[in-house]
Amino acid sequence: MNDLALIKELKNEVMDELDLSASTSDEELEAKIEEIIFAYSKEKRLTASEKQQLIDAVFSSFRGLDALQPLLDDKTVTEIMVNSHDEVFIERAGEVIRTDIQFPSRAKLEDIIQSIVSRVNRIVNESSPIVDARLEDGSRVNVVLPPIALRGPTMTIRKFPEKPISVDDLIKWKAITAPVASFLESLVKAKYNVFVSGGTGSGKTTFLNVLSNFIPKDERIITIEDSAELQIRNVPNLVALETRNANTEGKGEVTIRDLIRTSLRMRPNRIIVGEVRGAEALDMLQAMNTGHDGSLSTGHANSTRDMLSRLETMVLSAAQLPVEVIRQQIASAINIMVHLTRLRDKSRKVVSISEMIGVENGDYVLRPLFEFVEERETDEGVIIGSLQPTGHALEQTFRLKAAGLEVPDITTMIS
Repeated sequence: MNDLALIKELKNEVMDELDLSASTSDEELEAKIEEIIFAYSKEKRLTASEKQQLIDAVFSSFRGLDALQPLLDDKTVTEIMVNSHDEVFIERAGEVIRTDIQFPSRAKLEDIIQSIVSRVNRIVNESSPIVDARLEDGSRVNVVLPPIALRGPTMTIRKFPEKPISVDDLIKWKAITAPVASFLESLVKAKYNVFVSGGTGSGKTTFLNVLSNFIPKDERIITIEDSAELQIRNVPNLVALETRNANTEGKGEVTIRDLIRTSLRMRPNRIIVGEVRGAEALDMLQAMNTGHDGSLSTGHANSTRDMLSRLETMVLSAAQLPVEVIRQQIASAINIMVHLTRLRDKSRKVVSISEMIGVENGDYVLRPLFEFVEERETDEGVIIGSLQPTGHALEQTFRLKAAGLEVPDITTMIS
């Protein structure tokens, strides 16, 4: 008998002996599972480890995420990719590998998906087949159902770290140098508007979270996200807002644009938009331009210049404005642009920090302050390099001076 069949048989035995329609506590359920598996182990001579694995698997089939629960409990797994009920991949230490984990059926996977999305008041079905949700621990979930997903229900889970990643972690992992991290901390405290860009899996949300925790404790912060992921621990006056999909009747949708507009009436010192993807870029830029200095956001792009082009396209989707006007608005709203990249050795690093000077002759004047310099690659394929100053000084220093902070000499700043 294979593992799936055995778990199903033991689960059925538990269901025969317990009235699960009543309010059975987790403790009662686990005690019954242990009783049945201990009886089973006497015949099959299971080791203590095998018994515990069976207990966990059967319990997860009732209360957890079934076959996925061991992966969620495994701290070394950072991403879970369910391509279909019988094909599950994971990412561990930057490497994507296929597992032997399967769901008993497509229907079981659909049940798990519905369980996840219903907990956060989301709806996913054939008429609305794409949804973003989150688990109780904050892990991000994306679901795509047929007919969009041709091979059956698809689910991707970006796991949420138990302990928020700190700037010290980024320095230890060599994603950024200590002097540059200190420079960015000063910029955040001095209320520079910072925009973080990067490709898929480059660590934008993680980096945004690190920057957010530099914000002084006495400010009022509004965070706006599709699925709440930010973990801001040091600001007590914090309001976290999350979008909502339309219901089955197509009503009740709350977009990022709606939330940005609402947030302006909530007396925020700063607004943090988890990620801009469309027309909400216009509202975000207007917020940055109307007294909400020190606001932060991220966007998906392959370079800093590419991010600026994408922002222009996003704003155009909201309002038919001349490109010159859009560029002026972007240039006056954003002070600092940070770009992240996932390098070929799977490491995530800050590869450039640039200062937005303004617009001249119809184009952006973007001054690179730091750039990642690759020195060599080891025999094991590890890239050796660091973020180095370009020799340009920070031009707009008035915010630092107004905040009573020292203007650092970044032209000679080395790790």
